[in-house]
Amino acid sequence: MTAFDELTRLVPPPAAPVDARGDWHSVEAELGLALPADFKQLIEAYGLGQFVDFITPLTPFGSRDLLMRSARDILDSEHSFREENPEDSPYAIYPEPGGLLEWAGTDNGDRLCWLTEGEPDQWTTIAWNQRSWSYDVFPVGAVEFLAGWLAGRIETTVFSPREPDQPAPWFDPYRELKHVYIKLDYGRHPYSERLRILRNALAPTLDRRAYDNGDVHQDHFAAPEHGWRLTYETAYGHQIRIAYPPDDEAKARAVILDAVERMGCEVLKITTHRGEPAWT
Repeated sequence: MTAFDELTRLVPPPAAPVDARGDWHSVEAELGLALPADFKQLIEAYGLGQFVDFITPLTPFGSRDLLMRSARDILDSEHSFREENPEDSPYAIYPEPGGLLEWAGTDNGDRLCWLTEGEPDQWTTIAWNQRSWSYDVFPVGAVEFLAGWLAGRIETTVFSPREPDQPAPWFDPYRELKHVYIKLDYGRHPYSERLRILRNALAPTLDRRAYDNGDVHQDHFAAPEHGWRLTYETAYGHQIRIAYPPDDEAKARAVILDAVERMGCEVLKITTHRGEPAWT
């Protein structure tokens, strides 16, 4: 079984991938590099989106042009640090010969890069934490890295491993979503009962991931029939965070506010993720 076979078995590709097709010859001509075959297979199968709400492969297609944007910006963005801290900068950066070229990013701001030395199908993957300038090196390509990390075989110090008790991995194709935060008082019910009421209001739901440390809770889940993503938590105040397509605003507002009433809570404030008033 190939790494691509394993990945698609672990995480079935979307039926209608976003920004998955385009002219690879033009992309490679602009880069001045041929790209690995497995990466092309990855993009054509999955397109623009995220694995487990965390890793975003950089498609070169569509208006966002993620791969090319990173390729154009990566050297300039690191120029000052590299000049001042050469001992912490062991690798060349594209377009320098053999330099790092990013093929995916994480929600933490980490980069997954190729070390572009030798034949493209033999390029090494390097996980790079820019906040601490730490690196982990893996002698595998993009697809084998993803399959291994999602299956729990590959671990890196750059970001957290997949835990054995986490739900099966998933991929969400890109959709334009509006993000709204609903701040609540704590009401009369315990957290577990409030969570049960909220999830019942949105049923069926799918687990994404959860964190529980005594009085600090954070539960991420999806409402697939709506196409919504939610977090219910006390980690950053008692709140519901919801992401939904803009056309669903009236429906999302009605469903969530009805659930909040049944949870026995009062709404304190509703804002977008940028802090602007919402649902007024």
